[in-house]
Amino acid sequence: MVRKCMILGMAVLMCAPLSQARSHHPLFAPMPLTPQEQRLVQEAIAREKVTRQQVAKSTPVVQTYIQDMRPDLKLYQVPVDDQYMLGRVDFGKAFSADEYSMRNYADNSGKHHFFSGSLHFVSDMTRAFHLENSPTGFMAMMFIDPSGFDEQHYSFSFVRREFLGTVRTWVFDVEPKTKGPGRFLGRIWIEDQDGNIVRFNGTYINNPNSDISHYFHFDSWRMNVQPGVWAPAAVYVEDTLHDGPNHAQSLRGQTTYWGYSLKLPTSVSDAESMQIENAEDQSDNNADVSPLQAERAWVSQAEQNVLDRLTQAGLLAPPSDYDKILETVTNNIIISDNLQVPVDIHCRVLLTEPLESLAVGNTILLSKGLIDVLPNEESLAAVISFQLAQILMGHHIDTRYAFNDRLLFPDSATFQRILMSHTQNDDETAAKRAVDLFQHSYMKDRAAGVGVFLEQLEAREKALPALFTPRLGDGMMRPDGQPWLAALMQGAPKLDPDNLSQTAALPLNSRLKVDPWDDKVFQLNFKPAQLLNAGDKMPLEITPLYFRLQRYEQQTATAPAGANATVPPSAGAQAQPQ
Repeated sequence: MVRKCMILGMAVLMCAPLSQARSHHPLFAPMPLTPQEQRLVQEAIAREKVTRQQVAKSTPVVQTYIQDMRPDLKLYQVPVDDQYMLGRVDFGKAFSADEYSMRNYADNSGKHHFFSGSLHFVSDMTRAFHLENSPTGFMAMMFIDPSGFDEQHYSFSFVRREFLGTVRTWVFDVEPKTKGPGRFLGRIWIEDQDGNIVRFNGTYINNPNSDISHYFHFDSWRMNVQPGVWAPAAVYVEDTLHDGPNHAQSLRGQTTYWGYSLKLPTSVSDAESMQIENAEDQSDNNADVSPLQAERAWVSQAEQNVLDRLTQAGLLAPPSDYDKILETVTNNIIISDNLQVPVDIHCRVLLTEPLESLAVGNTILLSKGLIDVLPNEESLAAVISFQLAQILMGHHIDTRYAFNDRLLFPDSATFQRILMSHTQNDDETAAKRAVDLFQHSYMKDRAAGVGVFLEQLEAREKALPALFTPRLGDGMMRPDGQPWLAALMQGAPKLDPDNLSQTAALPLNSRLKVDPWDDKVFQLNFKPAQLLNAGDKMPLEITPLYFRLQRYEQQTATAPAGANATVPPSAGAQAQPQ
């Protein structure tokens, strides 16, 4: 069978180099390390222990998204299946994980518990990364070897010096001295100031006695989130199985971490209050309120309670400069349509990958994944129009959330207890109003760009169900697979992968980056690269990671990337973040 073992319900695909990891013999004996190189390796070993201790005090959010790829004659390869998972990890509780899920978990007694989803989450993740026998589960993807990374178990060979962004590093090849299963085999990057490992790339040695337990290759990156703290930020996974000369199958996966400063509630009482930055009192204490104003204030109270709770759970980014970009587009629609709205419409960013949007009172939320793949400003305007229509038509948030006690529940229950999606009838009427708003807005002559984007979504919707399934709000597609805003596809040019001037949708991670410490989002700043062929487009696809690393002091001294950012440009060439 091609599929040897399951990875979150998908096949874990092996590649030829994995067999080399079982019996690795270097062609040449490594050169002895100089005293300076030896000292740096020893510092890295010591700092790795400190990093594990520092991270163990945190409860970060962990998001994993995986795409199963197949060869394509025109596009080189295309995704044909996907899986998604989101959870909170508590390293202080013997490495337990708390899953954000739309499902309930119960023990044999039928009672639900705060960590009732933990075993399910950890077991799935450990099976995914083939670490069933590791007491730390997939944390081994965050750390090189939690139990034995030292000179007694590993040998080190100096390779070169290299800059990763503005951080100068020393690169070493690492090889276990004893070929036991689960030992790391690959390359590490050590920053030259304090000896922290900022990147490691390779695989784990397989068990030669097992036909199904195979580790695949990964590239793990860290960021300087606080003075002296380099925390895991993301892991990229890729491997290929050659089932014949023309039947290569591969998978690409990405795990991202954020929310290191978040507190994991130990009981519902811990969720009673939180402090949100930049909060302003906009009430007028000198005036009475009418019944309609009271109704709107009641909705606003429910809105603020939900936004605070989503931020506390690590699902919603705190207010940022990028919100102003989204609000600029929103206000341009309101002004050009001559709309009369009683209050300001605000925008925020959901930190999750699935393509979704929602309106919480008078605040429009767009997921990071959706923002990342939007190819142009007109597509952003169309998506915002959909939620703006929901607000204008009175499809507001459930006002029961104005009672704060209704939001006192564990973070794991967020997707179960906060129900923000609209009914199908509400979405149908909002879609018609959104099309009318767009066609009378400042974007009315650029509907073609939206149409091509929707065509691309329609073409990939069946292959990527996890990416298109909303977790909290409204998805982009009707139940029948047609876009809600399909009316904007009329008159649009046909989707043409060979037309390099037509960019229907961007790859994932094309617009925003997240600070792993405090969850703030910033716009990426890179120069688009020229497209050479249809395969360079990679719409809605996972791509390799490459971070421009900076030290914490440099980050605080530099203006945020989104401070002077503009709205997304028109469709054109693109590049991955550097």
